[in-house]
Amino acid sequence: MVPNRRNFLAAAAGSVSAAMAQTQRDWSGRNPVRYPEPDVVVLDNRFNKYKIGNTPILRLHTGCLWAEGPAWSGVGRYLVWSDIPNNVQMRWCEEDGHVSVFRTPAGNSNGNTFDWEGRQIAFEHGNRRVARYEHNGRTTVLADKYNGKPLNAPNDGAVHPDGGIWFTDPGYGILLNYEGNKAPLELKEAVYRIDARSGKIDKVTDEIYKPNGLCFSPDYKKVYVADTGSTHYPEAPKNIKVWEVVDGRLRNGRQFCSMALNDKTGIADGIRCDTDGNVWVGAGWVGPGYDGVHIFAPDGQRIGQILLPEICSNVCFGGTRRNRLFMTGSQSLYAVYVEAIGAHIC
Repeated sequence: MVPNRRNFLAAAAGSVSAAMAQTQRDWSGRNPVRYPEPDVVVLDNRFNKYKIGNTPILRLHTGCLWAEGPAWSGVGRYLVWSDIPNNVQMRWCEEDGHVSVFRTPAGNSNGNTFDWEGRQIAFEHGNRRVARYEHNGRTTVLADKYNGKPLNAPNDGAVHPDGGIWFTDPGYGILLNYEGNKAPLELKEAVYRIDARSGKIDKVTDEIYKPNGLCFSPDYKKVYVADTGSTHYPEAPKNIKVWEVVDGRLRNGRQFCSMALNDKTGIADGIRCDTDGNVWVGAGWVGPGYDGVHIFAPDGQRIGQILLPEICSNVCFGGTRRNRLFMTGSQSLYAVYVEAIGAHIC
């Protein structure tokens, strides 16, 4: 679908007005936003089916230094996320909105997910490993080396129905002491797969400058990976790539979408798919009118935005019906109900 000039101008005007509302709104909840939520922005008519008119974006918590890695526990009915510099994992409980420290220390964990047995998996900067927390309270190290060299700093990942765990290793956690332990990169930034049966670690691609957020399509036949390499490589594109997944290997890698919007280009970070194949992208490093969540249709066209007053590092679907989008935004946790269902287990 190619937007016509009228739709483009209307979308641009909507984005500008939403950005103005965004800077003026009271995030404490004492002065509720007027419906329809102005910071959920329709850029393409296809997004109208996902925007709910009478639901607000809520700030559920603030006070983090760099919030990341939201993951939903369907059994526990809670959201876990990381505050990387503070070396803790936080938990938000659905039944009463209670927030507490869930795990400390947390290995400066970044991304989190749950496997098909309900066990939490964390991608830890500080310990430079992928760890699984067992039901008995013990910790299993799933990956900490490749070809005899230590991983850089595992960042984010997802679990495939075959039990394999895919993860990215861009190395941000060892570039500074702030989010881990400063050390030199010993491996080229890459995407890896841990085999469920053998535990063998395979490199699936190192074509991306700094692979970051990763998610599968609803049918698990494609994998999407965000490239944040422009933070350190001037020639790196600001985009998301997609590959076909065939027997645990990748084929036909190509650009899925560019993060350019009008005359500004930010960076994609954490990503998730819904059951219709849309890709929901935590994005930022531009400012009001851009920072927040960008939603792309399966054809790679941007169809909507959820504007936040902070850079959005990551997203996930959760809640009883998996129709609530949780967003980690720099120092805070946000949520909004949408008429979309998360495609995967967290």
